[in-house]
Amino acid sequence: MTFREWTGPLTADLVREPAKFGLGQVPSRLLPDATTKAVCGFCSTGCGLNIHLKDGAAINLTPDPDYPVNLGTACPKGWEALSVLDAPDRAKMPLLHGKEVDWDTALRYFCDQMKRSLDQHGPEAAAFLSTGQIMFEEMAFLGALAKFGMGMIHGDGNTRQCMATAVTAYKESFGFDAPPFTYADFEESDVLVFIGANPCIAHPIMWQRVLRNQRQPEIIVVDPRTTETAMAATQHHAIKPKSDLTLLYGLAHLLIRDGGVDQSFVEDHTSGFEAFAAFVAAFTPERVSAETGLSAEQLMRFANALMRRTNFQVRSGGNELGSSFYDKPRVSFWWTMGVNQSHQATRTAQAIINLALMTGNIGKPGTGANSITGQCNAMGSRLFSNTTNLLGGHDFKNPRHREKISLATGIPVGRIPDRPSLAYDQIIQAADAGTVKAIWFVATNPSHSWIDQNEMNRVLNKLDFLVVQDMYCTTETAKRAHLVLPAAGWGEKEGCFINSERRIGYSPKVRRAPGQALADFHIFRLIAHYWGCEDLFRNWQTPESAFRMLQRCSEGQPCEITGIEGYEMIRKRGGVQWPAKMTNDEWRMTNERRLFEDGRFFTADKRARFCFDEPVAAPEQRCDEFPFILMTGRGTSAQWHTETRTGKSAVLSKMMPEDLMLDLNPADAAKLGVLDGQGVRVISKRAELTALARLTGCVKPGEVYLPMHDSRVNQLTHASFDPHSRQPSYKHSAVRVEAV
Repeated sequence: MTFREWTGPLTADLVREPAKFGLGQVPSRLLPDATTKAVCGFCSTGCGLNIHLKDGAAINLTPDPDYPVNLGTACPKGWEALSVLDAPDRAKMPLLHGKEVDWDTALRYFCDQMKRSLDQHGPEAAAFLSTGQIMFEEMAFLGALAKFGMGMIHGDGNTRQCMATAVTAYKESFGFDAPPFTYADFEESDVLVFIGANPCIAHPIMWQRVLRNQRQPEIIVVDPRTTETAMAATQHHAIKPKSDLTLLYGLAHLLIRDGGVDQSFVEDHTSGFEAFAAFVAAFTPERVSAETGLSAEQLMRFANALMRRTNFQVRSGGNELGSSFYDKPRVSFWWTMGVNQSHQATRTAQAIINLALMTGNIGKPGTGANSITGQCNAMGSRLFSNTTNLLGGHDFKNPRHREKISLATGIPVGRIPDRPSLAYDQIIQAADAGTVKAIWFVATNPSHSWIDQNEMNRVLNKLDFLVVQDMYCTTETAKRAHLVLPAAGWGEKEGCFINSERRIGYSPKVRRAPGQALADFHIFRLIAHYWGCEDLFRNWQTPESAFRMLQRCSEGQPCEITGIEGYEMIRKRGGVQWPAKMTNDEWRMTNERRLFEDGRFFTADKRARFCFDEPVAAPEQRCDEFPFILMTGRGTSAQWHTETRTGKSAVLSKMMPEDLMLDLNPADAAKLGVLDGQGVRVISKRAELTALARLTGCVKPGEVYLPMHDSRVNQLTHASFDPHSRQPSYKHSAVRVEAV
């Protein structure tokens, strides 16, 4: 085999001893003459990568052994991060009604159409919908340009689909959107509880950190499916879909009944516990067992693990003679999309927070109520996208906050809106009603990813003007666009991401973008010029100058980053977690920090709040016509969202099924007369699709599972939304299954 035919990663061992891999000598074009460091641009883990350069351009990469996040490991997507930049369907020129035009023509048309909508119908007639995939300097520039420069009111991001629930829950409970943990907590817990999370597949490098834990931890998984993570757990509680809120209230009931409450912490650092205790008194083991499908014994085993550490080390001849108990285990709670994508998501996330608070498991090593973010910069989007929050986690409605941001950015205060944006689903509703006439999509593909996809596409077809700014011109949304603006991807521009543990990481430009594609930051600068508002953004010359401005915006906030001395400090330190204040040097002493070590939260009284509501049933239930509950989620560790990027990699494609597979319980298959590998129709009230049946006990009878990556899956899903976070619920739709 030649190196031209080799499709695996170019590792150091491969370069040193190619004969072991059946290869000849490494061609000189693949031998680097320098390296630089970058942060991966896929998921929220934020892994460090060593980029191999030749003549200043990236030719390969390897994981960074010194980066504190991944410690020299990478998942398949990280290894393939460069290869997807070479796809033949990259957007290389602006496309106007499907035909290539120059940038001057494209931007004049963009400004003419947007101004027409805003001038004729007012500031609510145009909106932008962005992403968690671009650098936060770019996010901030987009939000500032659209709202302060162009005069829009409404803008949101696809982070509404993944992290809005965590944001809303943390704000109400802690007083600010503040994930409290550091990845070291994976290694320092006695008990790790994963609720609606499958890190083995969705965040494999985080799972590697779990495997480094030397404390013989109890690993508890709450998930209707027997996921890869559940298979590795010491306890798996396969609850009925969307019964997690009842389960969590039931655990609180048992902790109160059996003396598992840290009374000192609750009295000194929280508010609302007495009302919460009275509320959960109704969640008896009998009720919880009936609503979740778990036995009373399972509930007690779960609750006991949260109250006391059991360490089986007394052995003789391989036989266990006894166990020793240690009070106050270090318990960390982890959740992601299985919680966030729910009709009652915010209260479920807060029920997790309540368990951490009542047991005192916060602010200490190996503890926390910890939301695992989805995208590489979803945390940056939450703080700096200027959508529902004013820059730096401020409030559009607060005049003092608007004045502060005006001083920090040089934008006249009168140009800063005094109200936040509508949420994503509300913008789409407004477009359907005819209020929103034009939408600008940046690095997102809602024609594939949005819930009840056919309804979304019906609304998009009504728009007067649809703009897509993306790396690829072949996404489902780009194909519908009147105008496509070609954007550079990760590795073709510079800027910073913020990962799940609040770590700001830097990623450099290591390649030229193809054709006339430009970095999103530079597209925004051009639009400011063509719009006629470039003087407002005279300080936004480079991503680093924007970073300096955002530092000023963060001053005095829980996420303050005024102490960071530019990109060079971020590079040298292996990233920096916020907060990083100029007036406090404690953060310089360590690169692994957690919040709330002093028990003081960001609420007015510095106490965390217990928040709760009565559970309600999911809006769409199974019935005689649609007797199965469809759940959706990640397929493999090689797949990412709508596969706009991962689908371009030959290596990653080998790690995915070629066909869409429906997970179906064998008992259900027998009733339907379906064999393993046989074609089936999956039908909801909204659409139908065909897939191949994969018979597995990993789903219970009456439940089925489809990976979200296939473009047809979200035609089936029922559009319901959490009332607090406005996050869509992708995990509970009624379907029927028929043999083909």
